[in-house]
Amino acid sequence: MTAVRRGIEFLLTRVLRSRIGLAAGIAVLVLGVVGAARLVAGRGDPTAGLSNRPTQPITTVDPTAGDDGALSTTSTPSPVTRPGEATPEQVAERFATAWLGRPGLTAEDWHAGLSSFSTATLSDKLTGADPGGVPASEVTDEVVVQARSEVFVEVLIPLDTGQLRLELVAPDGRWLVDAVDWEQG
Repeated sequence: MTAVRRGIEFLLTRVLRSRIGLAAGIAVLVLGVVGAARLVAGRGDPTAGLSNRPTQPITTVDPTAGDDGALSTTSTPSPVTRPGEATPEQVAERFATAWLGRPGLTAEDWHAGLSSFSTATLSDKLTGADPGGVPASEVTDEVVVQARSEVFVEVLIPLDTGQLRLELVAPDGRWLVDAVDWEQG
């Protein structure tokens, strides 16, 4: 047993403490793991892999079905307004007028004026806002409406110190402002 003990002692004190011995130990460990994995996996199919390429391109769409592109060439549908309700342009102009306010307007009155043209979500976000913080005083040009769908439009309103961008929605045909953004000019 002394020879075995000396062999283990030599292995632990000299060989595995050197860089070469440590590298050799790791290599033996890696080869053991790879060999065990091959034994467990069994023999593979020699025809599988890069040599077994398909003879024709793989397609997921019938090539004779026409254009399969994601972009549509059709025009954006016109916004739909319920009969008797204001158009997106009218709602945007009225909202902008209420948003600009007038001298001496209280925050409560300003908020009430905006609420009739806003979604509940936007009205909640505007609660507590100060009308004195509005950075413009008048509309300077025509309202520009960019229809995105039948129930969603973006409206750009040029003002004296920048541009007001509104997002309007009409899930039931009645247009309401859902988002307000100010771009300083």
